[in-house]
Amino acid sequence: MVVFKRPHALADMTMHYCPGCTHGIVHRLVAEVMDELGIEGNTVGIAPVGCSVMAYNYFNCDMVEAAHGRAPAVATGIKRANPDSIVFTYQGDGDLASIGMAETVHAAARNENITVIFINNAIYGMTGGQMAPTSLPGQVTQTSPYGRDTAHCGYPVKVSEMLSQLEGPQYIERVAVTSVAGIRKAKKAILKAFQNQIDGKGFSLVEVISTCPTNWGMTPEKAMQWANENMLPYYPLGVYRDRDAAAKEDAQV
Repeated sequence: MVVFKRPHALADMTMHYCPGCTHGIVHRLVAEVMDELGIEGNTVGIAPVGCSVMAYNYFNCDMVEAAHGRAPAVATGIKRANPDSIVFTYQGDGDLASIGMAETVHAAARNENITVIFINNAIYGMTGGQMAPTSLPGQVTQTSPYGRDTAHCGYPVKVSEMLSQLEGPQYIERVAVTSVAGIRKAKKAILKAFQNQIDGKGFSLVEVISTCPTNWGMTPEKAMQWANENMLPYYPLGVYRDRDAAAKEDAQV
């Protein structure tokens, strides 16, 4: 009996990510969902600019590389031109919440029938560890060596909370991959986000609290602990928008 194996949708190759990076976990979850839904041959993924810029090497579905931050716009074009395709973006916090914020907000506002996987590790990874839109107050980065000063730099952007205020989105949930239980919940959220698209329900975003041991200057184990102790209180996990659940509640009233 096979207990554990590589998902077919996940390419059989060595990834470039740093030791302890949680991108690999999320890649596997996305691939497992594609396998379980049987959509690999009909899926188009959009790779961002950032640590996961080479995500096109790691998934066996069709992949497109987008300019920095433009993945939701590229996904919108592909989905509208090929409405039967399953289209997802895979983006970090610098790509999605900084240069790509406008594309993200307006894709959500239009309720585009796409799936967005948003990796929030509170730092710019690929470019050397600068302060990101999601870096925590007081967090030390290459460009905030004394800690993020909110009086000077403002406060972190809480993407899930912000997008949940729009009328458009179908489903928004924040999960974490810093524990086994969290990974299981993350997979359920990703599965739901893809199923929503298959069912034609519209825009779904899963925000994944992740780690960056290299740029945080920590061991992988310490990075997991730091995320649990510092990121989760500031970025509470949970469902921030679910039209299906809201409709059921209204029906019961």
